[in-house]
Amino acid sequence: MKFVEVGQENQDVIMLLHGGGLSWWQYQSQMDLLTKNYHVVVPILDGHAGSDRDFTSIEENAASLIDLINLEYGGSILLIAGLSLGGQILLEMLAKQPTICKQAIIESAAIIPDKLTASVVAPLFSATYGLIKQKWFARMQFHYLGMRDDLFEHYYENTVKLSKQNLIAFTKASSLYQVKDNLRSCSASVRIIVGDKEPKRVIRSANQLNHLLPNSRLEIKSGLAHGQYSINYPELYVKELLEGIQRSECKHTRSE
Repeated sequence: MKFVEVGQENQDVIMLLHGGGLSWWQYQSQMDLLTKNYHVVVPILDGHAGSDRDFTSIEENAASLIDLINLEYGGSILLIAGLSLGGQILLEMLAKQPTICKQAIIESAAIIPDKLTASVVAPLFSATYGLIKQKWFARMQFHYLGMRDDLFEHYYENTVKLSKQNLIAFTKASSLYQVKDNLRSCSASVRIIVGDKEPKRVIRSANQLNHLLPNSRLEIKSGLAHGQYSINYPELYVKELLEGIQRSECKHTRSE
């Protein structure tokens, strides 16, 4: 697995996990804002543009990231955040190693399996794969996703590098993902974020996660669709991330 890193090595570590079909550039603005005071690590998830291996499973991505944190950062870091597929990988990390981070942000992550979507992924992408490399089609998809305009060239460059095999593999895995029972043992303070314009399955997933995770807070963002919080509002994202760190540190100090 490859990584993009910024910041000094002796600073607290923040890891950001991008969404399915995207890559590290999703968090470029956040990295710029956080680099002065934190060491920011953005993995390029398997099967995505710039990665060094094909996508196999959510569980395998989580295991690789846990190995990295155990080897390089003593088994725990300050904060991990993930969007959609990245959020599912984060949930898997929290289940496998409940003390992997002090704080977590889970955005737009579905945990209710959608077998119908999973069943049509392969034939749908096989039929339309040629189109996704056409710039006009990519622009249409980009506008449908509601991403901010300055990210289009990144999005298009990323899209043309995705193999059909990987596109099918990570989309199907995301559609079928279910959390593990030991997620309840997670010790991190968790923000669960979802937009009120997201699919009902994703909103229901956020509510279920809020009940499952012992130290969690659900935030429903008004007027936002899937992934738009971190992608379109990086300044707000970082502002609220820093406020969350500050609240947690104050709470920890009072408990001592």
